[in-house]
Amino acid sequence: MDPTHKHPAAGYAPGFVSDVFAEARAAGRVFAIAGLQGTGKSTLSLQLAALGGEQGRDVVALSIDDFYLGKAARQALGQAIHPLCATRGVPGTHDVALACATLDALAEGRPTALPRFDKIADDRLPESQWPVVDHADLVVLEGWFLKVPSQAPAELADPLNRLEREEDPDGTWRRWSNERLAEDYPALWARLPRLLFLQGPGFDIVPKWRWQQEQTLQAAHPGRKAMTHPQVLHFVQFFERVSRQAMATLPAIADRTIRLDADRVPVLVGRDGFEPSTSGLKVRCSTD
Repeated sequence: MDPTHKHPAAGYAPGFVSDVFAEARAAGRVFAIAGLQGTGKSTLSLQLAALGGEQGRDVVALSIDDFYLGKAARQALGQAIHPLCATRGVPGTHDVALACATLDALAEGRPTALPRFDKIADDRLPESQWPVVDHADLVVLEGWFLKVPSQAPAELADPLNRLEREEDPDGTWRRWSNERLAEDYPALWARLPRLLFLQGPGFDIVPKWRWQQEQTLQAAHPGRKAMTHPQVLHFVQFFERVSRQAMATLPAIADRTIRLDADRVPVLVGRDGFEPSTSGLKVRCSTD
């Protein structure tokens, strides 16, 4: 991995965005996009919002990241359950009730305050700084583990990376996160009638893509300190277990799966299995 390689700045091709937008409109008031870190979920959701605006429709783009628990709440979890619970990201570190209430208000067309999370400060912004929307014709929610099912207890026995081996050797943290995924998140998943899965080539590329995101974040906030490259490599280990579960299960769960290559190019597969040229569908993604 080249730590100097920056995240590209543009987005998905207009034709691809239009195709997804037509699918999102057909889904009703709420449309969901899943994909591992760096696949371009945020980029695509913002492009859908922009296209909706061009057509006179109010489209609200939200991320599961908007609903992270604040730093104090996560620190309390770290003290009560396991130190790793204080790090944002995995199931159990989101305010699921707030996410459900926000989606309900938007789906019902009511004025709604949109939660915001400051990733550099690693804390939720105060409610006084949340933007308020009066109406939404369409809500696009993106997230890296939307609708991912929990694992069987036996699958949690063996650690799968250095983080789990050294910092969660008895499995307390991963069992807690898996239980939260099984018990807390189905209420949110039930509010997502249609799911698009952006399927990257595998987890091995996630550290590279996540580092590109961090460089983009840093460039947008030059006066603040984002994560370093070693910190990013450590951070993505928190996500590995559920990410691999997503790759194994979401193709059968999602209503539509779009395969992406290592350059985030959508691979179009025809009915006969032939992969036509993806010329003109090159994707350049911003932070995700």
